[in-house]
Amino acid sequence: MQFRLQVQGGPGGRQTIAIDAASEAEAVRQAARGGWRVLAIDSTIGTNNAGAGERARSGLRKQPFPLLQFSQELLALLEAGLNLSEATATLLNKETRAGARATLTAIQRSLQQGKSFSDTLADFPAVFPELYVATVRAAERSGNLPEALARFVGYQLQFDAIRKKLVSAAIYPAMLLVVGGLVTLFLLGYVVPKFSVVYEGSGRDIPWASRMLLGFGQALAAHPWLCAGALAAVCLAAVLGLTNAALRQRLVLALLRLPVLSAKAAEFRLARFYRALSLLLHAGIPLARALAMTNAMLLPSQQPQLVQTRRAVEQGLPFSTALEQNALATPVAQSLLKVGENTGRLGDMLERSAKFHDEEFARWVDWASRLLEPVLMTLIGVVIGGVVVLMYMPIFELAGSLS
Repeated sequence: MQFRLQVQGGPGGRQTIAIDAASEAEAVRQAARGGWRVLAIDSTIGTNNAGAGERARSGLRKQPFPLLQFSQELLALLEAGLNLSEATATLLNKETRAGARATLTAIQRSLQQGKSFSDTLADFPAVFPELYVATVRAAERSGNLPEALARFVGYQLQFDAIRKKLVSAAIYPAMLLVVGGLVTLFLLGYVVPKFSVVYEGSGRDIPWASRMLLGFGQALAAHPWLCAGALAAVCLAAVLGLTNAALRQRLVLALLRLPVLSAKAAEFRLARFYRALSLLLHAGIPLARALAMTNAMLLPSQQPQLVQTRRAVEQGLPFSTALEQNALATPVAQSLLKVGENTGRLGDMLERSAKFHDEEFARWVDWASRLLEPVLMTLIGVVIGGVVVLMYMPIFELAGSLS
């Protein structure tokens, strides 16, 4: 526990210090040994595990907890023969990040007080998702925590691989758009106004399309700071949109409603749903409860269908039939799940379904990125080429009249 004490003495005079101790009396004794005279105890921070958890959560707001790395390292230590308390103490000793260290400190203290590992993790809902806690809790009952951790690590690695593929596929098109936009702004704000001065002094009629382009370029050149401010505002809005989780989620959901992407987004969510459900079933969690816990894996439009599926399963309907009736089973998954129900290997068939759709989605991402790059390059070439042609069109007409 950490105590804030009002003390007097030393070169600083009266001041407030923080001391880690097991009790108020121990904190006062530590202050006295340090040469301080204790005047009052202002407050106590972390008088229980919840307080420690709150400190850990406040630290994680600045620095996310590395859940995958924690699971991988914990799995390695458990497989090496260490018990859970020794493994968490080892991870705490090697950790240097403040937020992660605060979380591990709270976990270690809770384990020393006799609390179960799953209940300890449940104190940090912002760090350990419900799926993770439920898997650990089921593994504690079966006595096979390393296997559960290994399945979660595999689940998370597969999802991270798909996410990295999406990010890498989007980098090059984004760079094309940024470079193409900057080149277009340079032409409109610098090159076009130079041409407009020449054309104004020629005394000749200019085609209306070129006249509109020249007028727009002159407006940009006449208000450079306003244009720079507008560009900065657009960049700031983009940064805020990417850093704000709620706004980013709304933008992603709006993007996923596009006709081409909506079907693939639904299929990708179904693959995540199958994989998470397989993880829970392998951990020994009943199917009806596992369906309730995987609600967040689906799109908002799919979640009411999952509720109907769960009700049908609770009423005794076969799982594959319930999924098919509520449009939550692809043709491949439908066939595999029927096999899993007949052989008693439903969890394995869910894993196979997820793997099949993940591979199909990865192939689609590769195909879409290869198609999108030349389309964007063509679009940018048309825009920049159009600006150049409109700038030189009066010169072409003058050359034609002279000939």
